[in-house]
Amino acid sequence: MIRQGKGNPSLAQQCKLLGISRSTLYYKPKGMPLRDEELMRLIDKQYMKTPFYGSRSMRDHLRRLGHDLGRDKVRALMRKMGLQAVYPRPKTSKPHPQHRRYSYLLRELRINRPNQVWATDITYVPMAKGFMYLVAIMDWYSRKVLAWRVSNSLDADFCVDALKDAIQRYGAPEIFNTDQGAQFTSLEFTNLLKQNNIRISMDGRGRYQDNIFVERLWWTVKYQYLYLHVFEGGSALRKGLKSWFEFYNHERPHQAHGGNTPDEVYGEIAGVIEAA
Repeated sequence: MIRQGKGNPSLAQQCKLLGISRSTLYYKPKGMPLRDEELMRLIDKQYMKTPFYGSRSMRDHLRRLGHDLGRDKVRALMRKMGLQAVYPRPKTSKPHPQHRRYSYLLRELRINRPNQVWATDITYVPMAKGFMYLVAIMDWYSRKVLAWRVSNSLDADFCVDALKDAIQRYGAPEIFNTDQGAQFTSLEFTNLLKQNNIRISMDGRGRYQDNIFVERLWWTVKYQYLYLHVFEGGSALRKGLKSWFEFYNHERPHQAHGGNTPDEVYGEIAGVIEAA
């Protein structure tokens, strides 16, 4: 919106009209320190093994690896990654006043067919420089990944985009299960579910076991793919994930289904809807 050159107001006057500081024009964002990037990678790997680790336990783990840092630093990095220890505990924060939380509907529910229950979650993805976030939507019965998106922020938009894509390609499930993250309790996300007559289910706070199949997906994609590659940017990450998720759905056998792939278990539903 700022224009330079003859015939335009001075830079100071334009900044005043826009309500911003003139120094903003000359600000150049600084990249994340290399040490922080390495620490976040180490935290991510350990969190996949021990999701019950809080900042104190994670600090002790990093110290055993030779990194002398305090708990406040570890807490700040985990917050930036969207991580917190998962275990049953009392309420530690109030939900957004406009965000309703829903009951968990899957307890003792027999899940025996595709499109009965879908689930989703977000995970941190390390990059060569910095990091991104990955959201995936999974059919609970077949373990098929129906849609996914990556983003450099934790705004709800990329989660909503993934949900729209999954519904457009595969129809609507009976139940959709999430955690209580702000992205999934947002009005934009929950209203989209309601518009498609989908029942909303949410995990108990701090209970990652309630969404265990997506947690297992994160372990698989990270240890079998992401940790083995270095991605220079978002384009390379998206291209790599596209190939890996195609392999996961089409070729990777799943022990829970007698060696059949998620696509084979999901059946012909996708093809019927896409043809329509």
